[in-house]
This record gives sequence, structure tokens and C-alpha cells, in this order.
Amino acid sequence: MWKMRSKTVAVMLVTSLISVASFADGHLPEVEAEVRRIDQNAGKITLRHGNIPNLDMPPMTMVFQVEERALLDGVAVGDQVVVTIEQVEGAYTLKSIRSNASP
Repeated sequence: MWKMRSKTVAVMLVTSLISVASFADGHLPEVEAEVRRIDQNAGKITLRHGNIPNLDMPPMTMVFQVEERALLDGVAVGDQVVVTIEQVEGAYTLKSIRSNASP
């Protein structure tokens, strides 16, 4: 029993380290989202987003800071987008955004 538990813990640890390493090298996962609200003056955006694996965050609707306010240019409420999000100095921060509109 102890050997089985040790192997399970080892596999989980290796899997976690691989996941962390893939995000640590600058490759943030792309997440599909819907724009719910934009506050250009405050530099914030409200998104209904899918799972954000690098933050261990399940799908929900929440407000994010934007890294640069220019990221909000050309984005409108209701847009389907693909985003990358990272925790920067304790704040969940939108790092990139692009349209996910079907052609």
C-alpha cells in the first residue's frame, strides 16, 4: 500500500512540475472568453472565461487588470476572444487578447 501511495504522489509531483515549467518559460495558456464589460479608464475588463490552468482557476466571470490599456482598443462587449492571463504582483492581469470570431 505504501509503495502504491508513494508512486501516486511521485507521479502527481512530476505532472505538476511539468505543468509549472511549461508556464514558467513564458508560454501562457490561451483561454477562450466572452467580454462582459470594459472599463477603459480603470484599465479593467470583465470576462466570462474558461478554465485558466496556470492559475488553477475554474471557469467563471471576473474582472481583470490589463497589462496595457491599448489591449482594450478594438474590443467590445459581447466579443468572443482568446486571452492569456497571469498573476502579477498579486493581481490577475490580462497579458494578451485577440478575437476568436468565426470566419
